[in-house]
Amino acid sequence: MTPSPVPVPPSASVVHVPGSKSIANRALVCAALADGPSTLTNVPDGDDTTAMVECLSTLGIPTKGQVPTITIGGAGRLLPEPGAVAFAGLAGTTSRFVTALAALAPTPVVVDGHAPLRARPFGPLFGALEQLGVSVTPGDRAGGLPVTIAGPPRGGRVALPGDVSSQFVSALMMIGPYVPGGLQIELTTGLVSRPYVELTAAVMGWFGITAITVTEATIGVPPGVYRPADVAVEPDASSASYPLALAALTGEPVTVAGLGTASLQGDARFADLLARMGCRVVRTADSVTVWREAGTELTGIDVDMADVSDLVPTVAVVAACASTPSRLRGVGFIRAKESDRLGDLAAELAAAGVQVTELPDGLAIEPSRATLRPAQLGTHHDHRLAMAFGVLSSMVPGGLDVDDPGVVAKSWPGYWDAIARLAE
Repeated sequence: MTPSPVPVPPSASVVHVPGSKSIANRALVCAALADGPSTLTNVPDGDDTTAMVECLSTLGIPTKGQVPTITIGGAGRLLPEPGAVAFAGLAGTTSRFVTALAALAPTPVVVDGHAPLRARPFGPLFGALEQLGVSVTPGDRAGGLPVTIAGPPRGGRVALPGDVSSQFVSALMMIGPYVPGGLQIELTTGLVSRPYVELTAAVMGWFGITAITVTEATIGVPPGVYRPADVAVEPDASSASYPLALAALTGEPVTVAGLGTASLQGDARFADLLARMGCRVVRTADSVTVWREAGTELTGIDVDMADVSDLVPTVAVVAACASTPSRLRGVGFIRAKESDRLGDLAAELAAAGVQVTELPDGLAIEPSRATLRPAQLGTHHDHRLAMAFGVLSSMVPGGLDVDDPGVVAKSWPGYWDAIARLAE
């Protein structure tokens, strides 16, 4: 998209969102496997990142400091003697990454989490590890946590579906350099959320593992050794979507600091989607600003969101306030996120008066400004639903009552205060 030639409005509210948990968790894993200490700055203070640091400590990886600055004493390819249980809480990304990482430990590791995490699917990752010769012993049920992992990996080629979760692919990629001969991943179905896989390759490159190949059918990771690196984590693009969505709905300009034109995150495309819906967007090297000019209505959008699936709840609440219909497609796989991000999202939006139809692979949303109404909405243990509902609440006379608002601590503990300041 060509940047708007108009200047940023001087009245723009500046928001500082937390660092990217996607980048931070990948960098933490690579740092843990490096052959020396690495320092990460702007590490977010959300539950997901906290869980990752705690799991690394359980695996015997020395950590020093606290967010936003953490030093990880890299263990190299031989992890120390691990503790008994690596507990990931509710953190899906952390649990998938640690499950693969545990295959490099010298003794068996149990990976577990809270009940909602135990209900999420792990089967394709388990199957891939078994193809590498890793012993995988589930506890309560097949394909889920808790699980006991006993390595080391021996084979160098695995096949797994690419349309369930890119987290499985990323988890395998990061241990790939320490699989004898490297790792070749064959995708038996199309790859969803490809930007996250490319992000994994980029972060691995910071730590010295380059020449990674990513195609629609295969991913190749060469053997090698992670080198120490100092990493400044950029702001989280998924979290940035909420204040930018508020700018789209209210028309008032909002600037997200630190999220510039060089962002590695696929979800930085959110501003482009808002531009298609009628907003003005200005990007600089270190910020993005969104607003809607007076008299300009939001229009609906028809978009395949397979590569930016975490944005579905945010786009849905903006679409509910548009003047024409919208269709969000290509995201049937998000039913297995923290919540059923299609079914649960559709049901809660309908309770707030949104005219929404759940589709096999997405949502159809009709203009609903006139039918919005106060309601009590469930979050279903999902931080992204809670934050999206917080944005929609600004457009509902009397507001919305969001159950379990503390669930936002997973990625942005200070979210509600930040949104309240924008609404002042």
